[in-house]
Amino acid sequence: MRKKSSSRGKSSAAPKTVDEYLARVPEPARSALKKMRAVIHSAVPAEATETISYGIPAIKYKGTLVWFAGFANHCSLFPTAAVIQELKNELKEYKTSKGTIHFPLDQPLPAALVKKIVKARVRACGNPHVSKTAKRGAHS
Repeated sequence: MRKKSSSRGKSSAAPKTVDEYLARVPEPARSALKKMRAVIHSAVPAEATETISYGIPAIKYKGTLVWFAGFANHCSLFPTAAVIQELKNELKEYKTSKGTIHFPLDQPLPAALVKKIVKARVRACGNPHVSKTAKRGAHS
């Protein structure tokens, strides 16, 4: 069996910046992600940086804090399993998995909750008593 050669054009190549990623996301997910990005930045230290990690936007500060991505019916925030467990009571109305929270696009983004989640990740990354796994995050 022969392998098909992959000829990737520019449009199918992985995005190199968060702005490039967002430009490829259709509405209404793009608007929700822009809001999520702004909320995340309001909760992280000024030294935090943006990057693309695993093909999606990530915010780094002393390691990766969170990832975020857009899909057809929801936006996802990937704050690690430890943060989801810590805030599980506040996340009951959202679909979650081990390290992901889904925010439906047909509902307003809960900015205060996103900010609280991100601040919990910042604390975890700065706390020497938190396990290395929780500090690094599930994707690091």
